[in-house]
Amino acid sequence: MSTSLTIATRGSKLALWQAEHVAGLIRQAHADIDVDFKVVKTSGDKILDVPLAKVGGKGLFVKEIEEAILAGEADLAVHSMKDVPGELVSGLTLGVMPERDDAFDCLLSMEYPDLQSLPAGAVVGTSSLRRQAQLLALRPDLEIQTLRGNLDTRLNKLEQGLYDAIVVASVGLKRLGLTAPHAFPLVPPDFFPALGQGALGIEYPEDNARLHSLLAGLDHAQTRVTVTAERSFLHELEGGCQVPIGGMARVEDDQVFLQGFVSDLQGKRVIMEQGRAGCREAEGLGRSLARRVLDRGGREILREIYSCGE
Repeated sequence: MSTSLTIATRGSKLALWQAEHVAGLIRQAHADIDVDFKVVKTSGDKILDVPLAKVGGKGLFVKEIEEAILAGEADLAVHSMKDVPGELVSGLTLGVMPERDDAFDCLLSMEYPDLQSLPAGAVVGTSSLRRQAQLLALRPDLEIQTLRGNLDTRLNKLEQGLYDAIVVASVGLKRLGLTAPHAFPLVPPDFFPALGQGALGIEYPEDNARLHSLLAGLDHAQTRVTVTAERSFLHELEGGCQVPIGGMARVEDDQVFLQGFVSDLQGKRVIMEQGRAGCREAEGLGRSLARRVLDRGGREILREIYSCGE
C-alpha cells in the first residue's frame, strides 16, 4: 500500500540537499513511499547579524523544526548532527544516522594556499568559537571576524575581498560542489572538527514504531557509535556553540577511539583527552573523557566563558 512521508528541513541549499539525500535513501529502500518536504525557517536562519554564541547556540537551528514534528506538520526531520543540542526535546528521538561523510574543516582563500602562508594580521572569517580558538592556537596573530550565512553567502564575501580566508565544513563544499582558488584541509592533530560534523541525523517521534521500522535500514552502525561517543562527550560538558569544544571519534578494530578538547577563546589553554573502549561503551567513553577534561581545568574554562556572556 502506497504511503507518504513529509520531511521537515531548513531552506538553505545545503539543508535541502541533505533532506533530498535522505529522501533518496528512503525511496531506494521503499519504492512505494512518496516523500515531500516542509521548509521551516528557524531562528538561526533569521538572526544573521549576531554570533550564534550570543543568541542561543546550535539549538536555534532545530527548535522550530522539532515543533513542526510535534505538531504533526511533518513526520521526520533531517539535521546536521553538529547542529543538534546534546539533549533532545521530550518525545523525539534521533532514531537513524546514515553513513557519515567528510567530518573535517577547510580553509578557503582567494590568494593564500594554506594557513601558514596567511600574512600577519590576516582577517579570517568564522562564526565558530571552536574554529576561532584553534586558529588562534596555531596563528595568534590572526584577526578573527564573525562570518554568518549559508555557504554561498560566505563564499561571496570571500570573493569580494572582505576576508583573507574563511573556514567552513568540507562536507558542505562537497555536497554543493563549491570551492575557492585555494582550499586547505584543517585536520587532526592540529585542528579538530565539531562533534558530530559530517553526520546526518533523522529525528522523529520516539513512539512511532512504524516509522522506526521503515527507516531502520538506513542506520549506519559505525556512524552511530562514533557520533554517540562524541555527543555524550558534549552532553557531559553541557556545551554547545557558545564554547570552544571539539573532537572526533573513529572505530578501530571493534573499538571506538575518541579525542576531545575544551579551549579558552584565544586557544591559549587547551584541555585535550583521548581514550578507547568497546563500541557498546561509546556513550560511557564520551562521558568519562569529558569528566577527565573537566577535572584537568576544563571546568574553570567553561565557567569563565559562560560568566563572560552574562
